[in-house]
Amino acid sequence: MMIQFPKIIQGGMGVGVSNWRLAQAVSKLGQLGVVSGTALDALLVRRLADGDIGGHMRRGLDAFPFPDMARRVWQEYFVPGGRAADAPYPVTPMHQRRDLRKVVELCIVSNFVEVFLAREGHKNPVGINFLEKVQMPHLSSIYGAMLAGVGYVLMGAGIPLHIPGVLDAFAAQHPSEYKLSVTGAAQGQDTQMQFDPADYAEGPLPILHRPRFLAIVSSNTLATTMLRRASGRVDGLVIETPTAGGHNAPPRGKLQLNSAGEPVYGERDRVNIAELRALGVPFWLAGGYGNAEMLREALDEGAAGVQVGTAFAFTRESALRSDLKDRLLAQAITGSGEVFTDPLASPTGFPFKVAQLPGSYSDPEVAAARKRVCDLGYLREPYANPDGGIGYRCAAEPVANFVAKGGKIEDTVGRKCLCNALLSNIGHAQVRKDDMIEPALVTVGDDLNTIAQFLAPGRETYGAADVVKSLLRLSMSVDVTEQVLAATA
Repeated sequence: MMIQFPKIIQGGMGVGVSNWRLAQAVSKLGQLGVVSGTALDALLVRRLADGDIGGHMRRGLDAFPFPDMARRVWQEYFVPGGRAADAPYPVTPMHQRRDLRKVVELCIVSNFVEVFLAREGHKNPVGINFLEKVQMPHLSSIYGAMLAGVGYVLMGAGIPLHIPGVLDAFAAQHPSEYKLSVTGAAQGQDTQMQFDPADYAEGPLPILHRPRFLAIVSSNTLATTMLRRASGRVDGLVIETPTAGGHNAPPRGKLQLNSAGEPVYGERDRVNIAELRALGVPFWLAGGYGNAEMLREALDEGAAGVQVGTAFAFTRESALRSDLKDRLLAQAITGSGEVFTDPLASPTGFPFKVAQLPGSYSDPEVAAARKRVCDLGYLREPYANPDGGIGYRCAAEPVANFVAKGGKIEDTVGRKCLCNALLSNIGHAQVRKDDMIEPALVTVGDDLNTIAQFLAPGRETYGAADVVKSLLRLSMSVDVTEQVLAATA
């Protein structure tokens, strides 16, 4: 039977920007809605601390197949009526190679809840997007998403060679492991992370469906590497160009900056579409493909479709704060929006796209005023201690702490705490003891100013259906187009 692949993949953006509401809306329209899998455990904790507005988290917890585990999460983090506005959110232990059981359980439950809610009310597949560089939560996160019946797992920001084997193992009801990347690890040092579903199940292990795996890559070389060396089946590829939002792959060769201080991408960074077609797997093109003409062009070149992020980030369904949406959409309408590819902002060292917005973390004065703190730790770098153990450091943590852990002081220059900033983007900013509220830092693609195309005359907002309808207008038959129009009415 021929597989019907979606023409549009909605990007899995930020921390919670691509939430269950957005993914549900896109999947209901027959395209692939995708939830962001980054920091879902912290997001669930903050939603519960805010009183579970709407009762959606409770509905997801009630559907979780291990009720005792769900009960423990609810009892520890739910605050009836919500925390006071000036009260800080609870802080959970940061992930390590060997997590505490409560940390693992929270990760399993939070990923289940997000996917479960995204799948409500329709029978179409839903995807989840993870960052390969955020390795420590991988196993428990993937298991939680598979418990909820996730249809696709997408992963980039690294080379996710071992993820297909993890999916295979969980679908076979087997334990799985993942090798943690540890800077300076000695040959033979044990850096494996392990997860056995039997350690967490309450009764017989559930039968799980193996989701399709899409690797997000930036070059023909990485595409070929994934297909040849992955630990299991790679079902497709998303080819992301340097114009896409979030983290970008660094330019190949020696880093050069333009006059504005942005990385310069050249001929070596261009993808050869003909070579992609020859690989024989479905592929989607991403980065600047958020309009009907680019989708049509991608299809004509042999792609299965496109992945679109920025356009969906500004829909009514996304969790990006409404004030941030309004300000950036107003800029887009006048064509004045600016996006800076910052080579320093991310603690990972990867270039990171930042919307320039006064009063946000992109503002030099705001960045200088923020006191360094690292209390979420998703982007921490595992490193080998002299005693043979594993330590954790982040270039955005207090400088003295980073240097004491063997980090280079020059690596701290210009770094920003993305973990806290991305939670602030969606209205869950941490409150500090000195009354400082964590600032937002919005990441979008270079095509920010094109999002105004989705606004109907006289409208100030648009929805996911408007994006889907606009993108498909040149690529669907009359009958299918009428079905989409009916669904979006």
